[in-house]
Amino acid sequence: MRRVETMPLQSDSPTVSLFLSGWQERIPEQQRALYEQVVAEAKARGIELAFGGAFAAAVYKGLWRDTKDMDLYVVPEDRDEMIEVLTVCGMRDYFDMVPYDRRWIYRGYFEGIIVDIIWGMANQRATVDRRWLDAGPRVEFGGETVNVLPPEEMIWSKLYVMQRERCDWPDILNLIHAVGPVMDWRHLLERVGEDAPLLRGVLSVFQWVCPERAAELPKWIWTAVDRASQESLNTPHSHAELLDSRPWFRPTLPDLAA
Repeated sequence: MRRVETMPLQSDSPTVSLFLSGWQERIPEQQRALYEQVVAEAKARGIELAFGGAFAAAVYKGLWRDTKDMDLYVVPEDRDEMIEVLTVCGMRDYFDMVPYDRRWIYRGYFEGIIVDIIWGMANQRATVDRRWLDAGPRVEFGGETVNVLPPEEMIWSKLYVMQRERCDWPDILNLIHAVGPVMDWRHLLERVGEDAPLLRGVLSVFQWVCPERAAELPKWIWTAVDRASQESLNTPHSHAELLDSRPWFRPTLPDLAA
């Protein structure tokens, strides 16, 4: 069993519990060996990083899904050295096999295993800062202590992943169920800013899916997110491109009748 340090956000609610142990042992041995090598090399260089993706979800939800990749978040200034870490560990750029947007992510590849180095949002809404790396819980992994993305930053980034082929809102619903009562909602509202309607939308879905758990969220959040959403209505332009840069929304497509 792996040890986890206490989250900085606390609650006296007996309904708040994080199932934090055992998921590391479910990672296939070859994958875990490579992941541990990458983490150890990064730590040896003094690079600060945090788990995201399936690793962070496993910490908060206690469930492991084998995605055959590890998401590591770093600040932009550490990007080049983390890419060098992957190279030293025998990984090559996945771009040579499948092109991807290298403005916010680098994908290392080795024998079917992928390690993603992430320093920003895919829609360029924000870049990783120190809070992404410092404000979450810490877990032991391969003998190293590794930070986990805080739930607020995870939700913020996942709000925009609503595309034709993929939607991360199910992950958000599970995160809110797991740690919603102890989250820093004021910080999340500040992060989201004028995109508050997205947060209001996912909260409405959560309330519909799980009303008993929604009742355990801070009472003020419902009024606050509604007020923030109303204020954002003064923004006249479309935000469709923040969800998917490819053409998909009817008002943004060419008029086929022309």
